[in-house]
Amino acid sequence: MSVSDIDLIQAWKQVLTLSRLEAGQTVTVLTGADTHPQTLRCALAAASDLGARVNRLDLPPVNAEKSLSRDSLAYLGTTPLTGNPAAIAALKASDLVLDLMTLLFSPEQHDILQTGTKILLAVEPPEVLCRLVPTEADRARVQAAARLIEAAGEMHITSEAGTDLRCRIGTFPAICEYGFVDQPGRWDHWPSGFVLTWPDEGKSEGRVVLDRGDVLLPMKDYVTDPITLTIEKGYVVRIEGGLQADILKEYMASYRDPEAYAVSHIGWGLQPRAHWSMLAHYNKETHIGMDARAFEGNFLWSMGPNNEAGGARTTACHIDIPMRHCTVTLDGQPTVVRGVVQDEAGRAHAALRKDGL
Repeated sequence: MSVSDIDLIQAWKQVLTLSRLEAGQTVTVLTGADTHPQTLRCALAAASDLGARVNRLDLPPVNAEKSLSRDSLAYLGTTPLTGNPAAIAALKASDLVLDLMTLLFSPEQHDILQTGTKILLAVEPPEVLCRLVPTEADRARVQAAARLIEAAGEMHITSEAGTDLRCRIGTFPAICEYGFVDQPGRWDHWPSGFVLTWPDEGKSEGRVVLDRGDVLLPMKDYVTDPITLTIEKGYVVRIEGGLQADILKEYMASYRDPEAYAVSHIGWGLQPRAHWSMLAHYNKETHIGMDARAFEGNFLWSMGPNNEAGGARTTACHIDIPMRHCTVTLDGQPTVVRGVVQDEAGRAHAALRKDGL
């Protein structure tokens, strides 16, 4: 069901207030060809009503001749800001950038953030934004999970389907995504609600078995038959299975880049208001799958770049894979057990689901 402008403006105001927007600050709304018109007009209205000086910067799309998908995360690195110093200067001069276009994994984004400008990405449909308005409780929960990662040296992931993956961690920071930008130079994504880090280079070993119902992004497909990925020295060296495995292999091979097969970020979802089943309700081209990335208790891992965490690996290919029913341990201590987050909120939510509520 669609949402009213009144509801979406109120949602924007909540997020902008959490992001510490103050009257007189400069907000630039970055838009592109696929920006949702309701999201745009409500963002402009909310920021203006809060007293900000609001600009809009609209840039034409790039990468159409290279990407196999319309998804904004299907081809990374080159953005409309690449080689565009005038646009970059405008964003650097802003206190807050509302990214309704998608700048992820670009050096220009890092450059802008280093000036203290905050960037909030928001490209999901309006009704998803309204359902997943972030809260301070979301932040506290994600930050608590990040502290667990920061204290650990190994993440071990297993599942009854056959996953058994060990990743050494500690070189790269733990990243909190909770849906708003409350510190200078912070990037976040509304909606979100998960924690992640990147394995030490070359220090992931084992096997990942994708089971029925796990999710492939940016394809936005549920896995229907098992796919086995063998990981050696931090890279996926074999992808085995049926038709979907063949599609995944062909898609990744089209980038002609061995770095596409590196294990990228690893972590788990912490957002109980996100739904694993959301993909079944939307046309693929209307969203980028943030429910799948954030739903509580998933194990979210990926292949591709690590430059978002300060690493040197860049590649245009990025595959996100949210998995169900996994167990995640840090130095032997469970943080997720068969898809149930092992904090007070996670156990309470699991009990409600068990009771059918």
